[in-house]
Amino acid sequence: MPWIDQLISVIGAAGCLGAYIGLQRGWLAQSSRTYSLMNLIGSALLTYVAVVDRRIGFIIMEGAWVLASIPGALARTRST
Repeated sequence: MPWIDQLISVIGAAGCLGAYIGLQRGWLAQSSRTYSLMNLIGSALLTYVAVVDRRIGFIIMEGAWVLASIPGALARTRST
């Protein structure tokens, strides 16, 4: 895997983990748009890397994570 794919995967993981840590620490609400966008972008980047690397299990998992994050990311107003 080229170094750029490694960098993309690290950024994607940081987005997903950052959202989770923010939720656990009380910095983000599960219903916040920021939380959903962090998950959406992070999982989309990880899905890309999984596709490039042909990892079917990770494609399914990260692709489902992207789909689950879309409604919250697109919502106009969310309570925090």
